[in-house]
Amino acid sequence: MDPTRSLKWYAGLAAVFFGILPTTMVALLVATGKTPNSVGLLLIGGVPLLLVGLTNVVQGFLAPDPERAAQLLRRGMAFIAGADVLLLGGNALLRATAG
Repeated sequence: MDPTRSLKWYAGLAAVFFGILPTTMVALLVATGKTPNSVGLLLIGGVPLLLVGLTNVVQGFLAPDPERAAQLLRRGMAFIAGADVLLLGGNALLRATAG
């Protein structure tokens, strides 16, 4: 039995629900023009953070050593959380100050 099994589940769920979906949501809001123009600038910082996080999560899934896998999965989830805070928190702050 893999000792990182539960961590892999959490990393996969975090990647989908805190990474891909919020980034897509903010990108669609920017594309349709339903947010202040400066919200688009958040994507410049958020998308690279998300990509690094997803890369670390995938490497964690593929790593044969459980210690290395756990380290990569945790780092990936941290990057995804940073992207989430930047995109959703920044969007909320910019919307609150704009109107």
